Amino acid sequence: MSVTAAPTVAEVRVRDPELRPVADKVLEGRRLTFDEGMVLYRTRDLPAVLRLADVVRERRVGDKAYFVHSLRLSQTNVCYVGCTFCGFAKHFGDDGVWDYDLEDVWAYVDRHYHPDLTEVHIASGHHPKRSWDYYLDLVRGLTERYPGVQVKAWTAAEIHHFTKITRPRLGYREVLTQLKEAGLVAMPGGGAEIFAEGVRRRIARAKVTAEGWLEVHRTAHELDIPTNATMLYGHVETLQDRLDHMDRLRRLQDDTGGFFSFIPLAYQPEHNALSAELEAEGRRARTTGVDDLRNLAVARVYLDNFPHIKGYWIMITPEHTQVALSAGVSDIDGTIKDERIAHASGAETEMGMTEDELVKLIRDAGRVPVRRDALYRELEVFA
Repeated sequence: MSVTAAPTVAEVRVRDPELRPVADKVLEGRRLTFDEGMVLYRTRDLPAVLRLADVVRERRVGDKAYFVHSLRLSQTNVCYVGCTFCGFAKHFGDDGVWDYDLEDVWAYVDRHYHPDLTEVHIASGHHPKRSWDYYLDLVRGLTERYPGVQVKAWTAAEIHHFTKITRPRLGYREVLTQLKEAGLVAMPGGGAEIFAEGVRRRIARAKVTAEGWLEVHRTAHELDIPTNATMLYGHVETLQDRLDHMDRLRRLQDDTGGFFSFIPLAYQPEHNALSAELEAEGRRARTTGVDDLRNLAVARVYLDNFPHIKGYWIMITPEHTQVALSAGVSDIDGTIKDERIAHASGAETEMGMTEDELVKLIRDAGRVPVRRDALYRELEVFA
């Protein structure tokens, strides 16, 4: 990739005087402070913010945009944590409950398996009765039965849950070490929600704390297990809460370098208690396309040490994801196949996409599609 001179503020066409010194720092490759990050959220000059994010994206990956052949496995929706934003969780006896034994898991993966399948991405409920051995056997069984398919599994919230069901009780390091020995190669980034304590108490009171989530990922990185990071936005949090969330992630990444990507997750306001609470307060929480694009762009500029910002097409639609490829996004997740968690809360997108559809989406946005694995190794470049 040829080296070109950095664009100037004039070339980026920054119209907001308050944004100009921030843009100068971005174009010079210098890190923004928290207050400067808030300027990106406050300014009305959204086109300039999107262009700045695109400059940062291009410096990192050129014209490439990544995707993966992925199967979503949620082996149960039984969960007793009680997050108010969630429409996925069920209790025993509820309509629509599923709870797979291992043979059910193998049958499920067999139904969706194809030769290009690269990763099985696992996230599910906090099951109150499954033993620790079940989870080890699940990872080990997938690794043995499907050679070449990588197991990317268990959010930090689930790792925290596992420490409660082990006998004798194990800590984060022991749980992660045993999972790695069973075949775990990477972790998804779920369960982060919003780190701000007041918001977290309202939407995820019984889930792992923000400090616990960060400690799980720190420990995973120390064990050479790469991870991703998410943020649930568009509900009751403030813009300061969003940036505080990114700031804590940036500091951890400075220490460990173990994150691959940051994935903002737009709140889906259907079939959950939080949406009813907000309606009773006369509030309506659904993100707009402008909010989604700004959030992705701010993330790309502020998280200067993250390799990728991911546009999760399940939650913001393929169309907005395509536009986001010019607003800092360098990864669009993947084929996904049978996504259930976001759809349980009202996501209206398809349950999965084909490789051809993803390649076309990326090409039509003027980018070069790259099929990757769970570790972001390039498997095929669609030149």
